[in-house]
Amino acid sequence: MRMGRAAAILWGVAGVLAVVMLWEGYKALAPADGIVVGDVTVLPRTTDIAMPHVWDMVTRLFEPVTRAAGADILWWAVLQAAAFSLGIAAVGWVIGVVSGMGLALLMQRWITAESAVLPWVVLSQTVPLIAIAPLVRRWGSSIHIGSFEWQNWMSVAVIASYLAFFPVAVSALRGLKSPPAADIDLFRSYAAGWWTTLLRLRLPSSVPYLLPALRLAAANAVVGTVVAEVSIGLGGGIGRMIIEFAATASGDPAKTWAPIFGAVLIGLVSAGFVALIGVGLRRYRRGEVPA
Repeated sequence: MRMGRAAAILWGVAGVLAVVMLWEGYKALAPADGIVVGDVTVLPRTTDIAMPHVWDMVTRLFEPVTRAAGADILWWAVLQAAAFSLGIAAVGWVIGVVSGMGLALLMQRWITAESAVLPWVVLSQTVPLIAIAPLVRRWGSSIHIGSFEWQNWMSVAVIASYLAFFPVAVSALRGLKSPPAADIDLFRSYAAGWWTTLLRLRLPSSVPYLLPALRLAAANAVVGTVVAEVSIGLGGGIGRMIIEFAATASGDPAKTWAPIFGAVLIGLVSAGFVALIGVGLRRYRRGEVPA
């Protein structure tokens, strides 16, 4: 078991090193204007503005964000922004998982509900995220319940949940319907009700389907959070930092990549959290089914 984990870590490190070598190799060998076929640039330029060296990007992380007195170190500013976005993504992930599981239970319980709801679940993912973000913000700002005031981060969390619920709903439905007919007939022969069958048979059987969906939902929540921060204009997160740093890309190209590293960090933390859930449910993981 330990050897397997060590091998997985080594393969992960090897993958990162391979990306670094590919980046630097392309930068060293490709022309400065990139590879152009006809009038179309098929591979990017290799100038320091377009592709700074990896060591320049890493060194820039340990320098101040700006030259102003008292400015934070770049890595610390990125870490704060990543923590802010991670919190919103976590809220969106939880909402997405709960709503996705609720829809899956509804569709499994009633065939009519599956026929009516599942097509809309699929169609919901065809709506461009950048199109619904301003609408969600506008609808949220019109909500007034006593002293409650809708915050912009709540709109971002709702948009993140919009992307997160889909894989959970579809995979959970597959998992809930996965038990063999013989097992279901056995529960019926013992006069087990729907709730007993759900808790004792269907939910444990859905774990191999659900865990990959939870990982995908976590990744979708991170993507949704970053994109929604840009669309809504919410400050303090990775999405807004990417836009702000991109404005100074020509003068400080290495700085532009810092928030991208922060987004990668959010994704890794999210995947690690879902992996911990998988450890707790390892007795039910009898071969995972891709989402």
